[in-house]
Amino acid sequence: MTPDLRSYFDAQVESMVTLLSDLIALESPTNDKEAVDRMGERITEELALLGAKLTIHPRTEVGDIIEARWDTRISGKSAAPMLMVCHMDTVHPLGEIKKNPVRREGDHLHGPGSYDMKGSIVALLTTVRGLLSQGLFPARPVIALMTSDEETGSSHSRDLIKNRAQGAALAMIMEPALPDGAVKTWRKSTGEFTIRTFGVAAHAGGAHELGVNAIEEMAHQILALQKLTDYETGSTISAGIVSGGTARNTVPDQCEALIDARALTFAEIERMTNQIKALKPVLPGARVEITGEFDRPPMERNAQMIQTFMQAREIAARYGIELKEAGSGGASDGNYTAAIGTPTLDGLGPSGDGAHSEHEHIVIDSLATSATLIAALLANWPGE
Repeated sequence: MTPDLRSYFDAQVESMVTLLSDLIALESPTNDKEAVDRMGERITEELALLGAKLTIHPRTEVGDIIEARWDTRISGKSAAPMLMVCHMDTVHPLGEIKKNPVRREGDHLHGPGSYDMKGSIVALLTTVRGLLSQGLFPARPVIALMTSDEETGSSHSRDLIKNRAQGAALAMIMEPALPDGAVKTWRKSTGEFTIRTFGVAAHAGGAHELGVNAIEEMAHQILALQKLTDYETGSTISAGIVSGGTARNTVPDQCEALIDARALTFAEIERMTNQIKALKPVLPGARVEITGEFDRPPMERNAQMIQTFMQAREIAARYGIELKEAGSGGASDGNYTAAIGTPTLDGLGPSGDGAHSEHEHIVIDSLATSATLIAALLANWPGE
């Protein structure tokens, strides 16, 4: 008989709201190590109460990473671990809570980081507590990583994430669900390129004909770049910041553009990279310099991803959850785990809206839904 996990977690909603309110109040912007470490200390307290074996991975530039492990394997029995990945950092600077204070409005709980992704941390902690108290904790290793720099690309945590994901039965990426509750079965790769154009400076009035306008050259390059966008394949290019010139009356000899690139597949990454690197100057006497790369792989909706989702949907259905799938143009740590071949599910946190904005919030009832789904997957994932 399938345990009634949903009723259990429904009864925990108010305690989840209380804990989440506390975590939201502990603002934790990525670039403030002390603030993220304060968040880490609070979460460490909760994990210790759950009997986790804790390892702190020190970081100098960002907050320390917390690794929690529960190993209840039956003696002599080996099983691939289940990995859960959360991030403690947010995009919101200190003081943002004054603009979006912690408050409950109907079925919404507001506050910076509530949706991305402190609600997910609360759901994870409550799930572990529930499985332990109900005697349903899986007889296999369970690992939870609380990282500190996901919002800036996970450069200080990606190696650890990939190491722990290697050989895992499932990587559970605790990013929030989409507003309709769907999990994410694809994510685009992200690339950052810098284009610099060089010309010849000249007086704009007295010697205009002697100049080569670097901004004009950049305009040609941006138009060429924009043509690489292909909505059918999901590939996009965007010139996000453009700067150049020193004075109105001087033909500018330098210009710089910061370029955002996104792709759904490895094949598209190769195509786009080759075409970006192949850009040539248009104006006589101009020069073009290109640097950058795609720094996160795509999370492709390939055969393995489809199989993983179908397995999760079947398990979720046993607990009354109709699991839906979608995707996102943004990247997450799931890009790394999927790219190394580990079965991955992303977006297992509660639903809400307004990520990275002043109206960020979660849907309170979805805390129980998220905890039920996480618990169901931990307790029933094949391969013990």
